[in-house]
Amino acid sequence: MPLTLQERQEFLAQPHIAAFSVSAGAGRGPLTVPIWYQYRPGAEVWLLTGPESQKMRHLREAGRFTLMVQHLEPTVRYVSVEGPVSRITPMTEEMHHEMAARYLPAESVDGYLKAAASFGEQVVVYLRPEHWLSADLGDLSEY
Repeated sequence: MPLTLQERQEFLAQPHIAAFSVSAGAGRGPLTVPIWYQYRPGAEVWLLTGPESQKMRHLREAGRFTLMVQHLEPTVRYVSVEGPVSRITPMTEEMHHEMAARYLPAESVDGYLKAAASFGEQVVVYLRPEHWLSADLGDLSEY
């Protein structure tokens, strides 16, 4: 059963690890990798990546990408969102902290940010949601 817009947005706003997919060009399947992201209902989705990463090279060519998040308990549920890259900005320390705090226990954030300083320059890529897919398959043990 598909989710309502509110259910999709609320689910996407939870700190799931997303599957990020972007076209890798003619004759290739999409580049698909796990990624952290940030989202608030009704806003744009954003993620961090290196300005010269493979993801960015493909994003510049394709101009759009897809994120898919899922969980299996208590029910099998997923949300997929696709749309154009709306903007790319330099990453701020505040944004990096926000992303790390979304996924890591509070006591691990500072240590992670210190280690992440070696990752090099990062940018923020924004997605404007255009197309959604979703389902809640319920508790599969009931089948």
